[in-house]
Parts: sequence; structure tokens; C-alpha cells
Amino acid sequence: MESGDMIYLIYSYFQEFINSSSFLGPLNVLRWVEFRAVASIVLSFLIVTAFGKRTILWLVKQKVGDNPEFYHKDLNQLMKQKANTPTMGGLLIVIAIFISTLLLADLSSFYIRMALIAAVAFAAIGFADDWLKLTSARRKPGSREGLYSKEKFLCQICLAAILAYFIHHHGLSKYTIDPENTQIMSHALNLPFLKTWNHTAGEFIPNPNMFILGTGTFILIATLIITFFSNAVNLTDGMDGLASGNMVIVASSFMILALIAGYQDQDFVLSKHLLVPYIPEADELAVVAGAMAGACLGFMWFNCHPAQVFMGDTGSLTLGGLIAFIAVVIRQEFLLLLIGGIFVFEAFSVIIQVATFKLTKGKRRVFKCAPVHHHFHLLGWTEQQVVVRFWLLTALFTALALATIKIR
Repeated sequence: MESGDMIYLIYSYFQEFINSSSFLGPLNVLRWVEFRAVASIVLSFLIVTAFGKRTILWLVKQKVGDNPEFYHKDLNQLMKQKANTPTMGGLLIVIAIFISTLLLADLSSFYIRMALIAAVAFAAIGFADDWLKLTSARRKPGSREGLYSKEKFLCQICLAAILAYFIHHHGLSKYTIDPENTQIMSHALNLPFLKTWNHTAGEFIPNPNMFILGTGTFILIATLIITFFSNAVNLTDGMDGLASGNMVIVASSFMILALIAGYQDQDFVLSKHLLVPYIPEADELAVVAGAMAGACLGFMWFNCHPAQVFMGDTGSLTLGGLIAFIAVVIRQEFLLLLIGGIFVFEAFSVIIQVATFKLTKGKRRVFKCAPVHHHFHLLGWTEQQVVVRFWLLTALFTALALATIKIR
């Protein structure tokens, strides 16, 4: 028997033991995904804080400190104290998410296996970029070049398209109590201002005016969302605690949304009562979202001002890609755009800045500097003011997003 088969066999026996009626005592709560989701927050937090110091020391020893160049004299002056701060600390985040998910999620779930693959793949892209960029001085003094933007972007698009394809084709689950309607739900464009479902006489049927996405359209939209958010979180990672703090709020929100989307207790399906798509097995993704929130909380222990470490592309690309993956699975892309409004604002500030600069041939800029957090910094806000105010906005966006569920 191969080692991989042995590990899977042991895990299967463990799962069977937990679910058996003879399994009594405190650990019986592991049968409930709600408990495991919350436990993943705690576990991933402990993993990051336990290994944070030694990881930072290892990064310092490897001389992978960042020396950011913003091509803006005033901003360079404001950020000069960050020179040589070790980056690529996102390794801590990825490892914590992976271990917590591996230990607490149900590995028989297709979506969990895809989430683990997505985490490793996005982390690999980010790690390659970080390592090439941060160690380039060893190979060619004065150079900071990592992956070329086209190379990185192409890798992200290909990975996102693969994830989108498998999400779409797994839309019909053998575990569903309503196969036909579940397939429709898993391929629907879920907009909060439309009554997408009818719940009458115990039935849950699609509204005739709802949008059902075809294969090509579904894959296109999912690919755009996953690629966009992977880059949006990456662009937001520019101040101490900015990306990690906002991701704590966003991931916690999607932990709740995943539980709503996939919760089923005999004939009771929570999503029916809240008129959102029911996606079987999606509740297990709450464990992944919880692990993301906990890992970011742990990372903030070292990333709060003044930061001892930055997450780099290794962490930011993974966090953005994973949260978008969860949103696509549970059909809540619109709520991701709202809850993650700060990430959207950051990404579009760069798009607007670049477009304006090119259209006016360098004569005009909309922002003093992009991404937009640097714009407010140059306006006179302190770094801490920018970070905390962006956290507050994300909390407000989250409240508005969750309110739309009840409104419908």
C-alpha cells in the first residue's frame, strides 16, 4: 500500500469514528461544520503566531527584505522607514490555511479539495514572483525584476479558468435533495435586488425572470472575478495591516455566507428561507474562510504598525484567489464586490490612473498616487488613519451586504 493510500485510509477511519454514534465526549462537536469553522480561526491564528518569529528570522537571514520604489519622491520619503523589512511572510498565511483546512474540513468534499489546490497554485505564482524579485540582487545587482506582469497575469487567468470550469461542472451534486433545481442554483447569476427564488408550499423553485448562466458565460465571469480579486488584494497590500485587516472582515463574512449556502438538516435548508442559492457541500468552505480569517489575524500580530514582516505576493494572491473561489462556488460574486469594496476601489484606482495617464499622454492624473491608499497618505492622513478608516468602511460594506439577504 502506498503512503498516500495509507494516509487517506487513516483519515477515512477518523471521519467514520467522529460520525459514529459511539463517539461521545467533547470532541463530538467536530461533527458540526459550524464548530469546525470557528475552530479553524483559532487553529490558523495559533499556527501563524507560533511560527511567526522564527519565520521572520529565516526571511531576514535569506535577505529577502523589500526596498519599495514608488516612483514618487514624496511617497518614497514617507515610506523610507519600511526599507529592508522582510517580505514573503504570506508563506505563514498559506501554511496555516492549508494545515487548518486539512485537519478540520471534510476532505471528501470536492470544493475543499479544489480550495486546497487553488491555495497551493496561487501561492506558487506569488512565491515565484517574490523570490525572483527579492533575490534578484544576488544574480544582477540593482535589479528587482520578478515575474513579468504578462507572465504572472497569464498564470492567474489560466488557473482561474481551470477552477471556473470545475466549479461549473460540479454544479449537480449527488447529495442534493433537489437535483434539478440545485443545478440551476449553482449556475445562476445571483443578484440581491432580484427575487431569484420562490418558496411556496414547501417548494423552492426558480423565478422565471432569473438569469441562468451558460457554460461559457459562467466560466468567463468566474475567471474574471477570481483573477480580479487575486490582483486587487495584491494591490491593497501596501500599508501595515491594510490587506490583512480587511481580509479578516471579508473572510469572516464569507464564512457565514458559506454556512448559509450549504447548510442542510434533513428537510431544512437554511438558504431556502433566505432566498439564496443552495449549494450542497458548500458549507465546508466555511472552514476555509475561517482559516483565512484566523491566519490574517495571526499575521496582523507581526504586520501591525510598525510591521515586522510583509505578506508579499505569496500571501496576497492566495487570499484574493481563495476568497473569490468561495464567492463563485456559493454564487455570491455580487456580495463579494460589495463586501470587498475596498479591494475593488484599490484595483480600479490603478486602472483609472493608468488609463488617464495614457489618454492624456502623461499630462493628467486623477489620484496623487495609485493604489488609492497612497493617495490619502499623500493628502496628509497618517498610515494608521488610512488603515483603520479602510477597515471601518469594509465593516460598513459588510453590514450593507448582509442586509441585502434579508431585504430580498
